[in-house]
Order: sequence, then C-alpha cells, then structure tokens
Amino acid sequence: MLTDVELVTQFSAELGHDYGVAKSYVRDVPTQALLQIRSFTHKLTELLARPKGITFDSPNLYDRIETLNQRRVINVRTTRALHKLRGDGNRGAHPEKYHLTSEQLLELSEKSIEKLLGLVASLFTQVTANPLPEYRFEAFDSFAGRDLCYRAVMESDPLAQYLVGMSLKTKALMQREQEQALAELEQEQQSRGDLSDNTFKKAEYWFNQAADSNMDARYESGVALIHGYSGTVNISAGEQAIATAAEANIANAMALLGYFYMVGGESIKPDSVKAQHYLQLAAALEQSEAIANLGVLYYQRDDLEQAKHFIAKAAQAGFPHAQYHLALMLARGEGCDADPIASEQWMAEAAEQGQIDAMLARAQSMLNDDNAFGCDLSQAELYLREAIKYGHSVPAMIELSIALADGMLGKIDVVGSAALLKLARERSNTQEMSVIEPLWESLSLQVENVLSMTDNTDELASLQRAKELLS
Repeated sequence: MLTDVELVTQFSAELGHDYGVAKSYVRDVPTQALLQIRSFTHKLTELLARPKGITFDSPNLYDRIETLNQRRVINVRTTRALHKLRGDGNRGAHPEKYHLTSEQLLELSEKSIEKLLGLVASLFTQVTANPLPEYRFEAFDSFAGRDLCYRAVMESDPLAQYLVGMSLKTKALMQREQEQALAELEQEQQSRGDLSDNTFKKAEYWFNQAADSNMDARYESGVALIHGYSGTVNISAGEQAIATAAEANIANAMALLGYFYMVGGESIKPDSVKAQHYLQLAAALEQSEAIANLGVLYYQRDDLEQAKHFIAKAAQAGFPHAQYHLALMLARGEGCDADPIASEQWMAEAAEQGQIDAMLARAQSMLNDDNAFGCDLSQAELYLREAIKYGHSVPAMIELSIALADGMLGKIDVVGSAALLKLARERSNTQEMSVIEPLWESLSLQVENVLSMTDNTDELASLQRAKELLS
C-alpha cells in the first residue's frame, strides 16, 4: 500500500516533492506549510490546464481556479476545494491578521494537508488516467523542525536560519496579539509582554544571521528594525534593508516599499509613480496587500473604476481589508453600479475572517434589523466581543453595552453594560464621548430606578456593582 507522499508523487513527481515538504513543516513551521500548500495549489492549476491547452491571462490564483471551472475542467466541488486551500494559504502568510492562536494555526495546517491529499485522490484518475491505488496517511512528525535547527546552528544554512526566524516571528506576533487583548490585570499584561519581546529578539537574531545571503531574511531584518524587535527602533536602516530586498524582487519587500512611496517614510519621500511601480511588481507576484494598495492608489487619484478593479482582485485573493473596502464601494456604487446584496456578502466574508470594522458593521446590521427581534443574536455578540478584544474598538464597546442594557441578547446585564461603557469612556475621543455621555446618564438612571424597586438579593448585588462602575 502506498504512503500519502508516494500517492502524490505518482500523481505528479513535482507536486509529490512539494507535498512532502509542506507536510514536513506542519508541526514546527506551520506558516511555511500553508505557504507551500498555496504554491502547490498554484502548480496544480497549471497541471490541470495543460492537457486542455488552456493558458491563463492572469497569475492570480482566484482567476485561474475560476477559469478552470468556467471551461469545465473541474467541477463545483473541486472548485470549492481549491478556493479553500487558496484561503488557507493566505491565512498562513499573515496568521496574526486572522487572530489565530498557535494551536489554531497548527490545526489549520494539519487539516489543509489532509484536504490537499483528498483533492489529489479525487483528481487522480482524471490526471493520470489510472485507477486510484490504495494508500495510507502517515502521521505528522517533528523531524523537519529538528533538521531546520540543526542546519541553522551547525551548518549556518541561510534558508534554515530564515525559516527559524519566521517560525519565531509568527509565534511572537500571535503572543503579542494575545497580550494586547483586554486583560483584567495590568501586571498580567506586563508579564506576558516580556514573552513576546523575547521571542521577537530571537527572530531578529536569526534574520540577521541570514540577511547577507537570503533576501527574504534581509526584508525581515528591515521590518525588525522598523518595529524595534530588539528594543531599538531604526526606521531609516529598516527602510534601506527593505529597499535592498525589493531590488532583489522579493514580493513582500516590493509591496512594502510601494506602500512607503505611497504614504512616505522617514527616509522615503512620497512618490506616486514609484509607488505604482513597486506595487505593480508585487501585485504581479500575487502579493494581496500590494494589489489592495494599488486600489487605494487609484482611489486617491479618483480613478474609481481602476480602484474597484484592484480592490476586488485583493478581495478575491482573500485579503480581509480589501473585502471590507470592496463591500463599502459596492454599497456606495463607487466605480460600479451599487449592489447591496454583493456588498453584504463581502462584508460577511471580511467579518468571518476577523476584519475589525467588518465585524462591527455586521453586528450593527444584525442588531438593528427589525426582523431580528426574538432571533439568536449570539453571532452579533461574538463579532462585537472579537472587535473589542482584538481592535479595542470603542464603537463596539458602545454597541455591546447598549445591547446588554436593553436585553437584546436574551437577558439584561447591567454590570456588563456598565463595565463596557466605562472602558469606552476611558478610551474614547471627543466624538465618541458625545455618544457615551447620554448613554452613561441613561444607564445610571436605569440602575437607580431598579435599585429602588427590587428586593432580590442577587439583583441588588449586581445593581450595586453597576452603580459603582458608573460612579
């Protein structure tokens, strides 16, 4: 009986190698495993197109999958499976932007490998013209992680050093996001902050070790300097390192350098022409943030049709911020005819991927829907709590406070409402404060009125706690 790697190798020798590499990274470098899966998916579209004489007009993976579907090379089920793997790869590129924990990232990479294997099995006869042989899935192991560490330390292998750095950076980013989520104890926040700081320092060390030979590492060392991974910020030196990596055609470096030329940096003056140049180069390599920023650049030039074109491309590539902005453009009819149904669909997609503004917008839509009375609004509550946890969103705090005070979520919770309103007040700007003040007075009055009417011991304790929070 074949192993899973042997099965994929019979399907395609090149893809068998790539599958083996992706699988080997799952336990120790799951982000790299997901990126390898995305690359595998890209190559698979080429393999499927070749016998039909199909040539692709675009390097965009979304477009390629849709072309294969439209030309009936693949069925709806395969189309969905390819899009799912494309989305998993996007999450692997920036797991912190999708609010993934280390455990969730590992689970995602394991499931993606299993889905990839299932896809290969379903396509085996179509591609090879042979019946599907019996095979078994071999368990994941941690050999690749040990091998990477050995090569990084003992052989000074630049690629291994870069990958060790990336593993540490991913871990640090997820640690930092958890640290920045609302914590009850300030002391706990500080102790956890030390954890991510130390991991960032380790990541920068390995990027610096590889930076002379590996341009991806040079780019990451530049990012480390700009963000002060070691505790010291050096923006100019960071920008220079990123520019050097961009000249070596590193997609992420070209995307970030294009952004710097768009908004300006410490040593980089805004230059719309150079911004477009580098963003287009990165976009040609399917860097989704570059595609989205091209849309922003055209939006700033008031070329709404081109803006919508590129923002839609980035949205289709799975970039949550582009999905949110596409939803807004569709709602307003910017660069296109207004399409409220498509707008709502993209807003929902962005919210599902954890985009803060989209989660707030979706929750507000659910709570303010006249037909929602009596319905389960737990998803709206979840979105608001996620927006508060990861985005410290004052509008989300206000919305959730109102919903809890009014009993819109199934029960009245004046303590939770008061706590959120107090937190919103501490973090608000002048405009937000003008909304909070009347709510503060209304909730205080509500608490006082109920206090004077109830003799329930538990209710009195809760109301007294709410009164203290509002005092």
